[in-house]
Order: sequence, then structure tokens, then C-alpha cells
Amino acid sequence: MSTFHHIPVLAEGVLEYLTFPEDRKVRMIDGTLGGGGHSSMLLEKYPQLELLGIDRDEMALENAAKKLSFAGERVRLCHGEYAAMKELALAAGWEKVDGILLDIGVSSPQIDLPERGFSWRHEGPLDMRMDQSSDVTAGRILNFSSENELCRIFREYGELRSAAKLARAVVEQRAEKFFGTTADLVALCDNTLGKSAPGKLPIPTLVFQALRIAVNRELEQLEAGLASAVELLTPGGRLAVISFHSLEDRIVKDFFRRESAGCICPPGLPVCCCGHQAALTLPLRFKVVSASKEELKLNPRAACAKLRIAEKVKNH
Repeated sequence: MSTFHHIPVLAEGVLEYLTFPEDRKVRMIDGTLGGGGHSSMLLEKYPQLELLGIDRDEMALENAAKKLSFAGERVRLCHGEYAAMKELALAAGWEKVDGILLDIGVSSPQIDLPERGFSWRHEGPLDMRMDQSSDVTAGRILNFSSENELCRIFREYGELRSAAKLARAVVEQRAEKFFGTTADLVALCDNTLGKSAPGKLPIPTLVFQALRIAVNRELEQLEAGLASAVELLTPGGRLAVISFHSLEDRIVKDFFRRESAGCICPPGLPVCCCGHQAALTLPLRFKVVSASKEELKLNPRAACAKLRIAEKVKNH
């Protein structure tokens, strides 16, 4: 089994703002357990904390089980999607929890293993599945999706201006030979779109991001997971979300803003018609926690990470 060594990002911020009462037993869900880095620190800080750790990646769960073994029966691990955390929590006998952590996106171990196919810098199969039991791979999307669907994926998930041009090139190339490896896709990107301008993200980074999001339905997962989290939290419980790119962060920011508002009627209506009540408060207001200079020296991949915190309202 490959080693799943993962440096938890924004660990200081998580410890500072994802807090729990110390005078009673508390429960937490880590919906994207990964290597268990964040959860291990919280379990050490709070001896009364019980954890339900969820991940789609069975390799991550196996390694996290070792890392969290010191906590014994305080830890339960579950293979599944955090979008279904409410159902998974109920299956574990948990109706409410005091905290939820979501560290969105792909982890360093997944990126660094060529056989997982997440990185354009390593040659490997066009896989990109977080859940290896899924039958949807990046190769399947590239080789069988329509040109319109490919254009949508590249445009919406990779924010590529040349999405239509790249989609057309994919369809033309696969008519002669199917895409088999990450190197095949990188070569097409270079030949079709050229090199990125200095200071810009390499084009293959955006293309691989788009395919990874499509394979794992990441944005749909995030929207469903946020809604489930609000339902599961006890009054005063906190939700911490770490995102790594603008698409994710925009969803989190908009969700927090909407769920911390009272009326969400369109502007100009004389009276409120929506009946919406705020479910969340924002203890950090609109502050976003980013990596410190010290953390960036140790882990440059934390540069894009953003942590947002919301708290379930006391009277909801």
C-alpha cells in the first residue's frame, strides 16, 4: 500500500476557530478525512471529542486509521461521500454534531501518485477518481463525452477561454486514437493552446482541474454537503471549510452569506415574501483565513487555501 503522507493546511486556523465545549462530550464530522491530520490534532486537543471520519478514498481511510489509532473507540471511519454525511451520521447513531470540517479538493498524496492520474506533471493513466470504486474516469469523459459537454466542462470547471477550441481538438484526436495517459492530454493542450503566459497558471493545470471536478462531481458534492452540514449542527456548532480555488470558495462564500441572512427576497419588494430565517452566523464576519508566511515555507501548496468559518445560530 502506498504511503499517504499529507500535511494539513491552515492547521492553526482550524485549531483556533473550530472549537468545542470542554465540559461535556462532543461530536465532530471530518467529511474529507484524508490523512487525518486535522482530526488528529483536534482529538489530541479535546479528549472528550468523538469523531466520524468520512472519505471517498479507501487508501486515505486505511492510513488515517493508523494515524488516529491513539484515540481508540472515539473514532469511527466511513467510506463514503461527505454530501451524504447526514445519512452516514444517522447510520452511526448520530443525530446532531458539534462541529464539521470540510477540506475540499484533491490531497497532496493523490496528486503525487502517478497511478492516480491527477497531475499533468506525472505520466499515468487518465484516472482522477477519488473513489476508486467509481466507473467514471477522466479517460472515459475525454473519450466518450460530446463536444458540447467537453466544452462546458473546460469552460465552467477550468474557466478556460479556449474551451470550445480544446473540446473540438479532443474530439478530432480521439477519432484517430483514444486518450490513454496524462501525457496524451498534456501534448494536446500544448499543441492546441500553446504555453501559458508568464505568471499565469499552466494551461494543463486548468484542464486537469476541470476534468477532476467533473469526474468527482466536486461542486455538486460541495453544495449538497454544505446543506447537510447545516442540518446536522447543534446550535452553536461550527462548520469549517477549506477551499483551494475560486469555484469552490465562491460556493462557500455565497452559501454562508445566504444562510446568515434573514430575508433573501429580491431587492425592491415592499414586504418580505420568502420567510427565510438565518441558520448561520459568521464569527469571523467576512474574514478569510489564509496561510502564514511560515506555513508557506513548509508547504507551498497552502498558498491557494482559504478557510471560512460559520456557526449555527443558537435559536435555530
